[in-house]
Formats: sequence, C-alpha cells, structure tokens
Amino acid sequence: MIRTEELTKVFGTKVAVQGLNLEVGRGEFFCFLGPNGAGKTTTIKLLTGLLRPTSGRALIGGFDIVGEPLAAKRLLGYVPDQPFLYERLTGRELLRLVAGLYAMDGAGLADRIAETLATFEVEDVADELVGDLSHGMRQKLSFAATFLHEPQVVVVDEPWVGLDPRSIRRVRTYLKERTRQGLTVFMSTHTLSIVEEVADRVGVIHRGRLLVTGTVPEITRLASRPGSLEDVFLELTRDEP
Repeated sequence: MIRTEELTKVFGTKVAVQGLNLEVGRGEFFCFLGPNGAGKTTTIKLLTGLLRPTSGRALIGGFDIVGEPLAAKRLLGYVPDQPFLYERLTGRELLRLVAGLYAMDGAGLADRIAETLATFEVEDVADELVGDLSHGMRQKLSFAATFLHEPQVVVVDEPWVGLDPRSIRRVRTYLKERTRQGLTVFMSTHTLSIVEEVADRVGVIHRGRLLVTGTVPEITRLASRPGSLEDVFLELTRDEP
C-alpha cells in the first residue's frame, strides 16, 4: 500500500532523505524510527504530498502522490504531531467540513460523524470551538477527522503528544485492531515501548538513509550483544566521534 522508489529530498546543501526504497503492505503496522533530524518527518511529508521530492517517487495504493494526488489522497489519512485544525469551528463542524472534502454525503453522514466522535471519546466536546479544546482533545479530534472517510492507509507522526495514558492505550488498541481489518499504518514515534508492542515491522533511518528494516526480533538480533530495541536503536544510530 506504500511504496517509495529512490525517494530523495534535498534542502539547499542538506540531503534530508536519500534514495529511500521501502514497501509497506496492506494490513501492516510499520513503525519508522530515527533520532531527531534523521529524516522521519520529511519522509512523512513526502508520503502525504506536503513536500515534493527532489527525485524518486512515493506511491499510495499504487498511485503516485505527486502525479495522481487526488486518487492517492482518497486512500490516505494523516495525523500530524501538532494537529492543525480550524479553531473557529466546533468539532462537529470540522468533521462536516472533512466529509465535504471527501464528497461524503447522504442520510447516514450524521450518524457516521457521531460514531467517529464517540470512537475517539470527543463526543462530549463536539459542539465546543476547537480553539477552546486542550491539546489532547485536539489530538483525538485529529484522529476522528482522519478516520471519518475510512482511509486504507494512515500516516501518523508522533501521535502520543498530549494524550493521557488511557487515551494512548485506546488509540494504540484501535490502530492495531484496524490493521487486522486491512488498514496500513505508517507511524513515526520515539516511544519504543509501544513500538515493541504494536509493530509488525520496523525501519530505522539515520542521516537521511534507511539503515535497516525488519521485525522487532530481527532488529534486536542485530545488536553486538543481547539487548532491547532501545539498545539496538542507540547502537545503530550512534555517531562515531
């Protein structure tokens, strides 16, 4: 469902992502790891069409995100680390706006919106202005807006910021359950304990280059001595003096 082919992004003299070749299949929970500045967020912006690649390409469900953006984005949902929402709308109005962008209509739309708000536990604040909500509530509303149109691929950038432990567990469980139903999740996070619980496969990027992909057990076996995913991550991304 996600494929990149020699995907590269250069900013001036800085190569943020270099020659990324990656495939993530249907129903796979893929976690993308790397230190700050490694190229994770740039990759996500390339996958979602927020940046154009310098060279190479990214495909969502077989559609080039640059050449066929509408077809690709019909399949795609995106949860950024900092949700960008219209503050002068209520949560319910925001979801109606999202529904319009995806040409969702019909008698069942109100029920679909109500169901999605309830799934992410924001129904009690659905008629309050977004600008009056806490960061955690905005993040949950961002999830609701993302899943309203039933995407086949969801790209998530550090989703736990602002969420309390109960909400983290609920969202984590929801994402994992949806992958069992065929959803593809591409998630960037620094929370390695959650990665160990949910990831079908892991990729590690450092200085713009993909170092390795594999299951958590496969990755941990790469360490020079037995250790946790955190130990291996620190070893793989260590900058030599």
